[in-house]
Parts: sequence; C-alpha cells; structure tokens
Amino acid sequence: MTERSPAPGGLALVEALVNTLDIESGADALDTAEGRARFGVTPEETDRVRDLRESLRAALLAHAGHPPHRAVTPLGELLATAPLVVTVDPATGSAALAPADGRCLHARVAAAVAESLISGAWSRLKACEAADCHWAYYDRSPAGRGRWCSMQVCGARAKMRRYRAKEG
Repeated sequence: MTERSPAPGGLALVEALVNTLDIESGADALDTAEGRARFGVTPEETDRVRDLRESLRAALLAHAGHPPHRAVTPLGELLATAPLVVTVDPATGSAALAPADGRCLHARVAAAVAESLISGAWSRLKACEAADCHWAYYDRSPAGRGRWCSMQVCGARAKMRRYRAKEG
C-alpha cells in the first residue's frame, strides 16, 4: 500500500473509504474522531460505514478477479436506499448525479459509483490481490490488468513467494 495518485472524480472518495483500514497492521481510521470526520461520519454510524467499506472492498476484489475476502452485505443492497438526484448546470446544460443529502456517505458513494459506471471507470477501481493488503487502487495500466496496489511492495512479495516455492 504505497502512495499512488488518487482515483479520478468521485472514485477518490470510494478509494479513500476502502483504505481507512490497513489490513496488515489492523489500524482503522474509523476508530478515530479525525478519521470519521474526514467522511462526515458520526460514532453511531461507524458500524454501518464499516459494512459499506467491506462491501466496496469485495466489489473491488471482484474487479480484479478475486473472491470476496469475507462474507459481506451485497453492495447493491447497501446503496439501494441512497437518495440520488439529477442536477443540471443551467449555464452549460451538463447533468450529473448527486446525493440528495450531501452529507450522507452512502449517497455520496452511490453517486460516485453511478458516475464512474457512466464514464467506464468503475471497473478500474480494484483491490490488491495480496491477502494481507487488499488496498484499493485505481488501475491505470493500459490493459487494465493490474493485480497489486504496488509492484514494489505487494507484487515483489508475491513474486518472491512464488520463487521460494519453486526453490523449496
């Protein structure tokens, strides 16, 4: 989980939310007031947001061709009640989906997913295949076949494990 440039548009929110949990260390930014404030989450909403985060992670793992990391509530079910509206800029006539309640994280995520579906970017947001990582990243590779959040860290570890398995 190294520093990459953030995902485009609203997917940056999705990427940041998934990456609030460092699986390797167990550190969860949603455990802190600062981490919750970053997403406008109250302490009472934390468990619901964690469910959303892990459902997003499962979808991102699927984008990379991997099974879910654990049983989760289906993402569509969690986003089904997120109220969205179509906004139209009177000056340009451009339209966009936006959360009806700009503070509701589920609605902001639903708007980001919907917009990325339209642009074709949704399937490029993936989760690292390393079981001790699953960090979200935006796959900018030309073929869209990225497997790790970082070739220098997770990719190198995977290649070293394969090498050692052949040698052993």
